[in-house]
This record gives sequence, C-alpha cells and structure tokens, in this order.
Amino acid sequence: MVGSRQEFQRELEAIEAKVIELFAMVAEDLPKATQALLTGNNEVLSVLIERERVIEALYPEIEDLVNRQIVLQAPVASDLRFLLSVLRIVPELERSHALVVQVATRANHILGDDLSPRSRGLVERMGNLVSNMWRQAADSWYNRDRSVADSLMERDDEMDELHSSLIAELASGRMTTPVSMEMTLVGWFYERLGAHASNIARRVVYLAGSSPDPGALPD
Repeated sequence: MVGSRQEFQRELEAIEAKVIELFAMVAEDLPKATQALLTGNNEVLSVLIERERVIEALYPEIEDLVNRQIVLQAPVASDLRFLLSVLRIVPELERSHALVVQVATRANHILGDDLSPRSRGLVERMGNLVSNMWRQAADSWYNRDRSVADSLMERDDEMDELHSSLIAELASGRMTTPVSMEMTLVGWFYERLGAHASNIARRVVYLAGSSPDPGALPD
C-alpha cells in the first residue's frame, strides 16, 4: 500500500513538472514576442514555433497522465483538486502560447516605423504588463499562493484600459489601414493573454482549498 502511494506521488510530481514547463515557456516567450513585434525582427519566430510544437505534444500527454491517475487511483481531497486544476489550466496554457506566437508573427507584417509613437508606447506597456502578469501567475501556481488572484484581477483591469486606449489610437487614422488592422489583432491577443493569466490565478484559489469549483467562476 505504501509502495502504491509512493508511486502515485511520483506520478503527481511528474505531472507538476510538466505543467511548470508549460508555464515557463509562456512566461519566457512573451517578452520575446513583444520585442519581435516592436523591432520588426522575426528571427525569434522560428524558435517560438518550435516551442509551440513541444507544447502541442505536452498538452495531450499531460491530459492522458491526469486521466490515468483519476481512473487508477480514485483520488480525493487535495490530490483530486490538483488533478482537476491541471485539466482546467493546461488548455489555457496551450492557448496562451498560441497567442504569443501570433504576436510574434505580426513582425512579418509590421515594422517599428509603421507604428505611431503613442501606439508603440501602448504596445510596449501592454507587453510588459502581461509579461509580469504571467510571471505572477506562474509563481502563484508553483507556490499555491491564493493572494495573487486579487492582484491579477486589478492588473487585468489595467490591461483592459490599455487595450481601450490602443483601440482609440488605432481609430485616429494616424496609421495605414493594414497596420491598424494588424494592431487591432495584437491588442486583442494581449487582452486575452491577460485574461488567461488572471483565470489561472483564480484556479489556484481552488487548488489551495476552500473555494468552489473554478469551472463555475465567470471568465
């Protein structure tokens, strides 16, 4: 019985390591994507696409490992909370890195000189803000820190304000229509990345205990 429990704990640790690997790839690649966008240097894109392939392989692997442990071990209490939380955040991690790649892809279409000074400044602020949000989200998961959720909800509100400011700048007509259309997408990508980071921190509240199922929380 002790041996079975130890094996189960090793499986949980292996799942945790893979989840942390996903967090690291999103958090590390976000600043690179923003830098590519602002400089027009798309050399990093091939690296990000390769990482995307790694994530696409890890995603189903983690889900299979989790489902296997649920079936074989019938876990309860904190172990069940952990496995359910993993099932809910892994799709958000996968979608978030896909958004990072989309930001970097815009370096193929936009040069830094194509942007108005205000739009450039707003994008830089959005990129820095969302990168910090993802570092906080990763730390909250690793440390099981419930206190981060409130902080990230405030930062998500700040991201919404920056997004609105960017849309207003794009509507001013200071840039060409193709550039404005691309930057509209970029603004949406950053907004969604901020929302995903905030959602994940709320999942940690459930993981750490004493909260309802996060699936019932509004996104």
